[in-house]
Amino acid sequence: MALSNLSAYMNRSTRYVLDNTAKILRMEGAKEPSRAPMTLFTFQTREDLKQFATGCDADIGGTSTLHFDLDESPERNKGISGHLATARFWGEMRLDVRPELRGRIRGGYAGFRSKSRPSLFGEICDDVSNHQFLGLRLRLGGDPRLRNSYFVNIQTDGPVTTDLWQHRLYFKRSDGGWEDIFIPFDNFILTNTGELVQHQITMFRERIRTVGISLLGGNSGVSGAYDLGIHSIRAVNEEDVTKPPCEEQEDETSNVYNDGRQEKRLKE
Repeated sequence: MALSNLSAYMNRSTRYVLDNTAKILRMEGAKEPSRAPMTLFTFQTREDLKQFATGCDADIGGTSTLHFDLDESPERNKGISGHLATARFWGEMRLDVRPELRGRIRGGYAGFRSKSRPSLFGEICDDVSNHQFLGLRLRLGGDPRLRNSYFVNIQTDGPVTTDLWQHRLYFKRSDGGWEDIFIPFDNFILTNTGELVQHQITMFRERIRTVGISLLGGNSGVSGAYDLGIHSIRAVNEEDVTKPPCEEQEDETSNVYNDGRQEKRLKE
């Protein structure tokens, strides 16, 4: 294990002990669970971005490009009070693949997700069982034809490691400004290796392993420049929703991408 990875591993283990000791001292199990907003991820420093894995079709022979950078541009971060930096997920979405692989693989995807968080006491997961919505503060740029090709992906600590909960991102703004998007956890669709699971179950929200966003241009046959700003990902309740939550606009199968193996290709 590399020294930097070992240091992160030990830091997570120490944090796990401190957090659980604090919960015992506060007697949290003896009172009502907190409904306060829970910040799952922020994107304000390079250390924040190291918590995420990235991948795109170029990893297996496609031609798309992917960048996941700390964005300190005052112009793009206009409207974000108190924060000088956010994350920028950007590149070129391309449907073509290398000539020798045509007909064998499918191009047209890029994505990022949070890395798993192992510790001395097992994997660290997030408990969002007392929250109703996933909240994301995002900025949409790039080719407008790609605006309906973004998906949110959640992986839980369930018995089937290839299960993935998905929901399409529905943006309201078209001026490149920041917006809050709220998605009810109950609206996520369970998929497995990219296929809709026939018997849908309730999401195991007590143990959220990873959260990510993917751009699936190959699913809609759309290519072009993409550009997504990410400020934060939170778990919130109805009293914290600042605009009507994201509602289904299409039948549930439209949320499913045919190649769920993309999640396996994200680079740690």
